[in-house]
Amino acid sequence: MNRLVSLIGAPTDIGAGMRGASMGPEALRVADIGPVLVGHGLDVVDRGNLGGPANPWQPPQEGYRHLDAVVAWNRIVHDAVHAELVGGRMPILLGGDHSLGIGSISAVARHCREANKKLRVLWLDAHADFNNNVLTPSGNIHGMPVACLCGFGPKELTEIGGKVPAISAKWVRQIGIRSVDPGEKRLVHEAGLEVFDMRFIDEMGMRHTMELALATIDANTHLHVSFDVDFLDADIAPGVGTTVKGGPTYREAQLCMEMIADTGALASLDVMELNPALDIRNRTAEIAVDLIESLFGKSTLMRRQAR
Repeated sequence: MNRLVSLIGAPTDIGAGMRGASMGPEALRVADIGPVLVGHGLDVVDRGNLGGPANPWQPPQEGYRHLDAVVAWNRIVHDAVHAELVGGRMPILLGGDHSLGIGSISAVARHCREANKKLRVLWLDAHADFNNNVLTPSGNIHGMPVACLCGFGPKELTEIGGKVPAISAKWVRQIGIRSVDPGEKRLVHEAGLEVFDMRFIDEMGMRHTMELALATIDANTHLHVSFDVDFLDADIAPGVGTTVKGGPTYREAQLCMEMIADTGALASLDVMELNPALDIRNRTAEIAVDLIESLFGKSTLMRRQAR
């Protein structure tokens, strides 16, 4: 795993249906994300916050809310994430709403093409985020990033990163899904996304789920984790705009992160949808940082670490 890490704040809720995710990066800093990672021997540089258009808070037009501004933010994110990868550092994008995953992952996919590496994307989320402007009940683009990355969406978003589609649906593993709109469900099946929903996790357990999600990763695989904080059960992580009951428990989430860490393949990370306005004394940010720490080697297991 790369020990050179760059924190990139993206303080916007431009793609969301509720204000507040713009404060997410600062809440993660208040929860000591930088010092915590330094404590694990990482070389951490905080690049500060990116700047982009203000949220105009307008109604959707042709099924998209704030499309031009979402495109602008994603181009800015793409350039920042790609620059860190080219410079040999691991980008951690501190969101911000999950529409920013378009810019982040398209940058990662571009880097993988340039470096001749395989890509695996773990999408940790309560939602499939595979809507389009016809099916969306809200027009909020944070419900569309996976679809856009797979080539289904406005060309202004699908072309970010220089290749359409930016990724193949076969490279994605969605984990923790439990809220999918009816029309969106059909699109997910048609695209061939591999989805480990909460029923699968309930029946098979988090260990088996992660074994399948991480299968075939090798030394030439770039592993990207896109962590929407609403992945977690709402009882332990209330600070998100779209809570959905019945998510992974704290221990299930810890096991998920520890098994990702065990691969040694983690090479980029998004932390999305943290909304401090809905949180209780920054509890959700602290849990998010705790889980991120597990991604970088903190383990509850009393066992010798492989050298």
